[in-house]
Amino acid sequence: MEPSVPRIEAIYLAPLARAPMTIVSEATLVAGRGIVGDRYFDQAGTFSDWPLDHEFTLVEAEAIEAVASEYGIVLAPGETRRGVVTRGVALNALVGRRFQIGGLVLCEGTRLCPPCAHLEVVTGKGGLARMLAGRGGLRARILTGGVIRPGDELILLAPIPVAAYNTKQ
Repeated sequence: MEPSVPRIEAIYLAPLARAPMTIVSEATLVAGRGIVGDRYFDQAGTFSDWPLDHEFTLVEAEAIEAVASEYGIVLAPGETRRGVVTRGVALNALVGRRFQIGGLVLCEGTRLCPPCAHLEVVTGKGGLARMLAGRGGLRARILTGGVIRPGDELILLAPIPVAAYNTKQ
């Protein structure tokens, strides 16, 4: 597949809060719940008690590579604690946008997912919140579930009305 085609590069899950993220060859996304096998699907994540406006998170592979290039900090994609790693799509622009993964799974970007101090605690890498500022990823809802795999195309759909989403970080 062409590098310029927006796509899923990798999928990561962690069964419990603070557990290492594990790469998987496919994942089942369930509307209103999240990614089967992930800590938040089972209400076992660090922030599971918080009211959530999303079911999963995404991060750009390019953002991870930029941290290495700009700061010399090598960050494995799973260390970002985001479930889906993308390539070829500006995730910040997906707030308020619907998109499909693999042509079947329908999602909606709800708001940005800024990095936090918790990420630094879990990884032991100080300064990550600052290094990933403005490129920490996207929170998204699952509208129609299904199976996704690395290599699946991410297809942008029409924007949704501004009143229907929250742009607060």
